[in-house]
Amino acid sequence: MVRGRTTAWAAALGLVAGAPGLAYADGAAPGPLPAYRAADGAKAIEGRPSTADAPQIEAGNVYQDRLGPGERVYRLVLDQDGSDVYVSAVVRPAAGAKVSGGDGIAVEVMTTAGRSCPRSGGRANFGYDPYPIAAAGVRRGAEDEDCAPAGVYYAKVTRTSAKGYDQSPWPLEIKVQREPGPGAGVPTTAPGTWPSGAPVLPGTEAVPRSGGTGFNDARALGSGVWRDEMRPGQTRFYRVPLDWGQQLGLGAELAAAKMTKTYGSASGGLTVSLYSPYRSLISDKDTSYDGKQAGITLEKTPPVAYENRFAGDPGVKPVSLAGWYYVAVTMGAKVAEFTEDAAPVPLTLRLDVTGTPAKAPAYQGSLAAGGFGVGDEDRAAAKEGLTAPEAAEAAEAAERHSTMRIVAGAGFGAGTVLLLVLGGWTLLGRRGRGPTAG
Repeated sequence: MVRGRTTAWAAALGLVAGAPGLAYADGAAPGPLPAYRAADGAKAIEGRPSTADAPQIEAGNVYQDRLGPGERVYRLVLDQDGSDVYVSAVVRPAAGAKVSGGDGIAVEVMTTAGRSCPRSGGRANFGYDPYPIAAAGVRRGAEDEDCAPAGVYYAKVTRTSAKGYDQSPWPLEIKVQREPGPGAGVPTTAPGTWPSGAPVLPGTEAVPRSGGTGFNDARALGSGVWRDEMRPGQTRFYRVPLDWGQQLGLGAELAAAKMTKTYGSASGGLTVSLYSPYRSLISDKDTSYDGKQAGITLEKTPPVAYENRFAGDPGVKPVSLAGWYYVAVTMGAKVAEFTEDAAPVPLTLRLDVTGTPAKAPAYQGSLAAGGFGVGDEDRAAAKEGLTAPEAAEAAEAAERHSTMRIVAGAGFGAGTVLLLVLGGWTLLGRRGRGPTAG
């Protein structure tokens, strides 16, 4: 969660997203694509291939490791307080790595007896390209009988890779988040029906917003039409605050590219993925791109509701927490075979956030402490188009400004008092000398 005042100071710091440059200088070769920005303060860790000597990971922290094909295990020590604990894993393949549609990553939470916690597992697979993907496992403290007791648990992260595809270790980011236990009156059954289907997306003029490299620097967006640019092999990340009861409609379009061949086509030339606040995949979709207009529209999400976690639909279950939802857009690397890489392709995003924010369910602790919920600071960040690092910097600047005003005010007051005291001494001195002789 972003904290502090962002709106006024984001602009003062020059942090508002500017217009993306749509071309390079004539004859200039494009540089390498921006690297994924790792989480600030991530702790280095080395997972084990078994539970023996598995390193401990804790809620509220982010860790970095490397993961080849196979399993890595991490230890969790959890309380019996009804809380849910989410363990997400993001893997970042090297540019140009060869992946198959069956390659991917899975996360599950297990007991010391080796049993998977019920409904704990999450998985994500690659499409046609080696872009960052994330999956999350969960311990449901209030609902899972096997995993309710306090004690030691294990989070297992598994990378699958088909024979003949990239087998090298890739950077791995692990994040642990805690959702406090539910209070009285919280629903315990799956929801009924809700407004679903294709969303009605806005058609207003596009506003420039340049996407980030990953979850940690994703650009904030709200309802509206947003313009960015893409290069072959690039993935752009965005984040959208969704409060309780709200739904998200999303569409992405690639405009025509400058062609270097008469004809070309890339399967999976455009891919759009939507993730939950704890980095669990909600839905993804891809389409081919031949250098001409292409677009994808995802189905509208269900309204954000606590009871969605009890649903059997994997596209509904993760939409169970208010907070930042993440959008990843990838342009297939094969597009470079028939387009001019030095002329990035315009990307248009159309977002529609519907529904009046509803009252949050009762919790036994702070939802914001786990990085969940939507506050005024988050809405301000979306309005200004800030990444999380930019919003934090803007908040720090606002705090410094406020402190300076207090110090300046205190200094002015002390100076005024000093002048008054000196003036009083002068007056008393004159009175003490009496009339001047003459």
